[in-house]
Amino acid sequence: MTATDIQSIPQDRSESRGVFGRILDAMVIIAESNPRLRRVEQLQAMSDEKLAEMGLKREDIVRHVFKDTFAL
Repeated sequence: MTATDIQSIPQDRSESRGVFGRILDAMVIIAESNPRLRRVEQLQAMSDEKLAEMGLKREDIVRHVFKDTFAL
């Protein structure tokens, strides 16, 4: 990469994404702010031992977090 290449990178990424790219970006932001998804991430970050203390297996995390939403 040269100095010219660095200068050609858009300062605001959304400017170069187009309308569909910006819509997708917004959908990702909405999904990432979902408290259930944050809870899944928290549980996935725990050790298997800690999950076992909570009565969970790693493969059951999503089912556990979304149990009242879907019939999994």
